[in-house]
Amino acid sequence: MVDRIRPYLALIATQVRGQASYRTSFFFDLAGNVFFLGADLLALLVMLRTSGSLGGFDRAQVLVVFGLSQVAFALADLAVGNIERLRTYVRSGTLDTVLVRPLGVLGQLLAMDVGTRRLGRLVYSAGILAYALRLAHVHWTPAKALLVVVAPVAGAVFFASIFVATATVAFWWIESGELGNIVTYGGRDFTGYPVSVFGGWFRRLFAYALGMGFVAYYPALALLGVRDPLGLPGWVGWAAPAAAPVAALVAGLVWRTGIRHYRSTGS
Repeated sequence: MVDRIRPYLALIATQVRGQASYRTSFFFDLAGNVFFLGADLLALLVMLRTSGSLGGFDRAQVLVVFGLSQVAFALADLAVGNIERLRTYVRSGTLDTVLVRPLGVLGQLLAMDVGTRRLGRLVYSAGILAYALRLAHVHWTPAKALLVVVAPVAGAVFFASIFVATATVAFWWIESGELGNIVTYGGRDFTGYPVSVFGGWFRRLFAYALGMGFVAYYPALALLGVRDPLGLPGWVGWAAPAAAPVAALVAGLVWRTGIRHYRSTGS
């Protein structure tokens, strides 16, 4: 196992050293990622100040949902965010050079540009979550302590699966960037709010059909000890992380299908 991952670690180390050598650029990239998250948080706080609550949840409860969502997305973006550039690699022929190396294609693509600048967003998101949990006065138990660790990791796996699955569309349709952004970044924004805010077909599609309600909303309900106003039983919040391996399996199947049908940039 160590021998298998050593080449990928070497690629990652090279990327980190290269990014760190341009300190000013690295700093501004880091600050930029924190700024955009701050803008999202500010918009949420403005809505809470105006209405006092969202979807039947008070400020502390909404911030718990937001924090869980942002930590999960930040982890996924840090780990697999580079897969968004797949369409560029396909168009330019860079993917062809990756295919001839004796390493896994997906692992190489992820290691080609590790976004260490996204660490700022992860740290900031974790701080928001910690503050929100304290503000909400969560009654801690060993099960809740485990859930608050497992839920963001499972959410990261879920978002990473979406990144991979939507990027794979580039094997058939190179200009698929906006389609992927709708699901990835649109999903990030959706999961940052209580599902009860949304209604009709939109909620059914994103929360249940695509499974995004299980990233942050239902784990937050379990942590807060709050009943779901939409009527699902309380155990759903504890079982929500199980959606992650299902999403990973689907993304893996989509990826394997796409890479097998790739016919090089000249086809």
